[in-house]
Amino acid sequence: MSILDIRVLGDPILRKPTTPVIEVSEELRRLIANMFETMYAAEGIGLAAPQVGRNDRVAVVDVDGAKYTLINPRIVSTQGTGKEIAEEGCLSIPDIYGDVSRLSIVTIRAMDENGNEYEATGAGLLGRCFQHEIDHLDGKLFIDYLSPLKRKAALSKWEKEKADFPGYIRKVRSETKGEYHRDAEM
Repeated sequence: MSILDIRVLGDPILRKPTTPVIEVSEELRRLIANMFETMYAAEGIGLAAPQVGRNDRVAVVDVDGAKYTLINPRIVSTQGTGKEIAEEGCLSIPDIYGDVSRLSIVTIRAMDENGNEYEATGAGLLGRCFQHEIDHLDGKLFIDYLSPLKRKAALSKWEKEKADFPGYIRKVRSETKGEYHRDAEM
């Protein structure tokens, strides 16, 4: 397995909708394994293919040991109309955080790395992570949900940070592995 470079805010691939996966191949399984390894090394809880420079409709999630491969995921139902506001971060916008309102409980339908279709329901952080990663696959970022004033402040802070990522690339080293906690980035 390999740790992949993570694309950061400014790379056009983060704003492009992805292409649905037609076939689950060995190459796709390698990509998924590398995405999990990259996510863990970066101390994240979710990672979408555009974040590693790929246009495949694929994401990986691991929230408190609930590990999911999301191939062609979509939200199929929500329970109630409740929303929760919580702080989010993103591996593609390091050290930038903001409060985002998301649906409280969502059910997704996706395929796993073997091409088997499944449904999963996520509440709290897991539901938030599902929504965050599916947004990535549609070319949306968490900063898009911030108020104009908070978005401006986040982007202003990012202007000072982005010089650390030449070519819009974030290099991740394996020695950054550690414990994953609730405020990990997605």
